[in-house]
Amino acid sequence: MKKLIVLMSHDMTELQISDAYKTFNIEKIIEAGKNIKEIWANINPVSSLDLIKLDTVINWIEEVSDKYDYILVQGEFGATFYIVDYCFKNDLIPIYATSKRKVEEYRNGEEIITNRVFLHQGFRNYERYK
Repeated sequence: MKKLIVLMSHDMTELQISDAYKTFNIEKIIEAGKNIKEIWANINPVSSLDLIKLDTVINWIEEVSDKYDYILVQGEFGATFYIVDYCFKNDLIPIYATSKRKVEEYRNGEEIITNRVFLHQGFRNYERYK
């Protein structure tokens, strides 16, 4: 049974869920629980990556995944690289979601207010340099 493991700090949209089932022919989506999302959403921007916390994330991935499962990885760049590298070395298929950005700007006196909307477009595999 092929699965999609989701490692993002927010929940997938209904459109992303529908697209994932259709695109990858998976039977199940497993989203990270509160503890893992908390770690993933709060990567310390100061100093080195906390590899102990990231290894907690990897332990969760090992518990819920099987070889050749897809794993949707999006987050802080260094942490994302660490997890994607792990996936490549452990026969998991790392992917990311693509989106189209729609930007609207409003002027309110001297203030400029920007509203950004992200529209799901699809998924891509992470690629290794050859």
